[in-house]
Amino acid sequence: MSRLADYFAVVGYAYEKDRSGASCGKILQRFPEKDWDDCPFMPGLPLFCQPMGWSLSSQRHQPSFYVAVLTDMDGERHYCAVFTFHEMIAMTPSKPDDEEDDQERSIVHHSSMFAPKSLVLVSRHDYFEAFRHCLGIMYTVHLESLSVKIETLVGNILGCVQVPPAGGPQVRFSIGAGDRQALQPPLCPSLPISNTSVAILFEQLGINNTLTVFSAALTDHKILFYSESCSRLCEASRALSVLHYPLKYTYVFIPVLPTALLEVLNSPTPFIAGVHATLKNDIADL
Repeated sequence: MSRLADYFAVVGYAYEKDRSGASCGKILQRFPEKDWDDCPFMPGLPLFCQPMGWSLSSQRHQPSFYVAVLTDMDGERHYCAVFTFHEMIAMTPSKPDDEEDDQERSIVHHSSMFAPKSLVLVSRHDYFEAFRHCLGIMYTVHLESLSVKIETLVGNILGCVQVPPAGGPQVRFSIGAGDRQALQPPLCPSLPISNTSVAILFEQLGINNTLTVFSAALTDHKILFYSESCSRLCEASRALSVLHYPLKYTYVFIPVLPTALLEVLNSPTPFIAGVHATLKNDIADL
């Protein structure tokens, strides 16, 4: 048996970088603080928490969830479940330096902005619904200031929940917030679990288009999905990978590609990747 998640991280907006003109995110906290010997921490995590880039917003957005997929040097996939919400911050912008009126220059306008913050679980297992529930519970505890400590929830997820091997029995667990959850391992270690991702792919693209994309992937073509939803990009890429069974897709696999890494699409090797629909014009040459 192995642990459900390897790391938990809180990723937030880097205000000191914003002052220098470059908006980005940074890891505010991570648990454990030291890397596991068998699973090093993924340093590029902030890029995937906000694939479109880190920026402040004048409006509060609804919380969102999606799963990024990172591949290490050994070709092993790590699933990064990202739950993002926005927190209000106070801004005190000053007048421009070239303001002519000294009296107006001294005026400071106070306004409120919303900064993104992400709760992240990193795992080598693809129990997406379990990750969604765990992070949703943490967010509820944080939002409503419940008596349960988030540190307790994190400790239970990383240290107490063990994933049974393929063919093993269902495991029921709680992370300590009065919840009841279950993990159902696959019957066969080589048989991929798709849940509803394959059905959704056929529903969104249609039978003929899905078969065309599948044939292109089998013949080592580059496959690029685009959507306004990061979760749909993840599900579509996952479905196409699952359809390869009993073969295994071993080329570059990045279901949600951050804006800062678009040059990856110029790679001469085949890939399955996804980008946000707003970047369609930026990749028109492909």
